[in-house]
Amino acid sequence: MTAVPRVVIAAPSSGHGKTAVAVGLLAALRARGLKTAGFKVGPDHVDAAYLGLAAGRPGRNLDPRLVGAATVGPLFSYGSAGADIAVVEGTMGLYDGLAGLLRAPVVLVVDVAAMGQSVAALTHGFRAYDELLWLGGVILNRVASDRHEDLLRESLDEIGVPVLGAVRQRELPRSGLPARAEGVVPVVHHSVAATRAVRHLGEVVAGAVDLDRVLALARSAPRLVAEVWRPPGTAAPGTRPVIAVAGSARCAYGYAEAAELLTAAGAEVAMVDPLRDETLPGNTSALVVGGGLPEAYLDELAANVALATRVRQFALTGRPIVAEGIGLAWLAREFDGRPMCGVLDVVGRTGEHPVGGLVTPRAGQHPAWSWPGGQPEGFVRGGVHASYLCLHWAGRPDIASRLITAAASGSEYGGSAEYGEENTLRLVS
Repeated sequence: MTAVPRVVIAAPSSGHGKTAVAVGLLAALRARGLKTAGFKVGPDHVDAAYLGLAAGRPGRNLDPRLVGAATVGPLFSYGSAGADIAVVEGTMGLYDGLAGLLRAPVVLVVDVAAMGQSVAALTHGFRAYDELLWLGGVILNRVASDRHEDLLRESLDEIGVPVLGAVRQRELPRSGLPARAEGVVPVVHHSVAATRAVRHLGEVVAGAVDLDRVLALARSAPRLVAEVWRPPGTAAPGTRPVIAVAGSARCAYGYAEAAELLTAAGAEVAMVDPLRDETLPGNTSALVVGGGLPEAYLDELAANVALATRVRQFALTGRPIVAEGIGLAWLAREFDGRPMCGVLDVVGRTGEHPVGGLVTPRAGQHPAWSWPGGQPEGFVRGGVHASYLCLHWAGRPDIASRLITAAASGSEYGGSAEYGEENTLRLVS
């Protein structure tokens, strides 16, 4: 069981500022001297990284589709161990079921820039739609003036919903996080820009939100009946194979549990930074490139010719390489006109619109899944297993042990483009 105080930060839809509020809340509470933990609902690596930067510990992802509903509570208990408060940021709308699984109160962040009394109708609708929803309060975002704030507070008071804070328009422009044309810039090396943005959000939230009331709400959450998740220890006596995991010195570019599972299963995990390092760690037996590799830094990836050459040479030895998400693009010959590693003789490009979603591929199918229209996705060739699918290894912890077995065996899967069924790397069955 866990008694960690917790609160879910949600919104009616995307664009209301919940990421900025969640990050700012963690930063503000941490500045008070509290130990904090941040979680993101869904597969988003970027938001989770900012939550982790604000909390001072890895930001983690919770999603019943990725790990199974029964694993959400244990993962939360594991990731929040020792924390004084945990902040869980929702994804898009409110009704994703996580608040119920975690028995956590919800704080609704609402962009009220173009709202008056209708904020009460909207909030009442969200509360009434699900009678089991524990709506603990509202944080008003982009409030125009004192008069505007008074009107909003009076409207919400009439329906019995407390206002926990009011952020002014001038205090929190847009997301409040470093951005490029394609969206929020991923956290890389805890850059000055990212650190400054998180600190600013903390200052804004500290001045606009009643932190004591948020803490009281979080502390009212009941004990969560869930065993603490632990990476299964399957390490056998003997040499620990070195598995290089793409990331910075502070965190992996992917779900934190992957590296933890590898360590528990008997690997020596060594970080390799695709943006800075020029070679793989010594005695590398396998390479893992998670889906959090920052695609916003394609120019920097292309400029690191030395590491790209080394990865291509490593692939030719037939040693295992697992790549997810943008990691697949990094292994390509070219992506968006920029040279990549050349492990796969393919050319990729960014589409006109973001594509995301959840799929349930079946292991053993050929292919496991396809793009609309029947085009098979991903590559399994010899030691290379590359796909735009981003798996949460806590949902399939046997992936780590299978990869370690392949790495420790010294088996070479071949270096040419054609492989038979008997000599390809299998992560699941």
